[in-house]
Amino acid sequence: MSILITRPAPAGEDLVKRLQAVGKTAYNAPLIEIKPGAGLPLLSQKMQCLSAGDLVFLLSKNAVHYADNQLTQEGQSWPDKLSYYGIGKSTSLLFQQQTGLKISWSEQGETSEALLQLPTLQQMNNKRILLLRGNGGREVIASTLRMRGGEVDYCECYSRQPVKYHAADFSRYWQQRGIKTIVITSGEMLQLLYNLVTDSDGKAWLLGCCLIVVSERLANIARTLGWQVIKVAKSADNDALMQALE
Repeated sequence: MSILITRPAPAGEDLVKRLQAVGKTAYNAPLIEIKPGAGLPLLSQKMQCLSAGDLVFLLSKNAVHYADNQLTQEGQSWPDKLSYYGIGKSTSLLFQQQTGLKISWSEQGETSEALLQLPTLQQMNNKRILLLRGNGGREVIASTLRMRGGEVDYCECYSRQPVKYHAADFSRYWQQRGIKTIVITSGEMLQLLYNLVTDSDGKAWLLGCCLIVVSERLANIARTLGWQVIKVAKSADNDALMQALE
């Protein structure tokens, strides 16, 4: 079984190395690349506008990485008066390791819906909330917290940019390498992959692959696009993906 990993560096490269180390045939073809976000120069100012008890959300490991680098370069530290929330365990543990600060996350999964179930997020009256995220993305956290009375602002800490592939070459190349399993870790990447393969033979190959996704939401999207064999990993971190690929 040959496996295609589509997540960006460095996580995609790390996962391929781990799979190869246990004897599996795996390749890396990232569908997006991560770059610094346009909002980074405003991060420190936005943080300083928050008061004790206000909330900061770290919505991916990339948000932690780029935000922490920005504050470090400016000689700033993360305020300890704020309440921090992470989208899942892996993002939250990275934040703890880099800052030494306490952060809350949901043990129920690495999704917006799971995070929003936390009891401390049910009433947001008079709270200011800063979401550290990439460009675009889902609005469920922002819209829900606004409905609960919060005042929500964003900081674009990183940018996701599609990697350009030649459609026909992409399909032919990976078919020739016997790809039967594809790992997808976001809805954006799922749509990019589906749109990339346009010829009928390529589409038949693509939809015939086993798809490894990281949430039931993604699985449902994949089903509507035509995939039949789908497996849901417990989370988006590489440990969970390794387990799903056993």
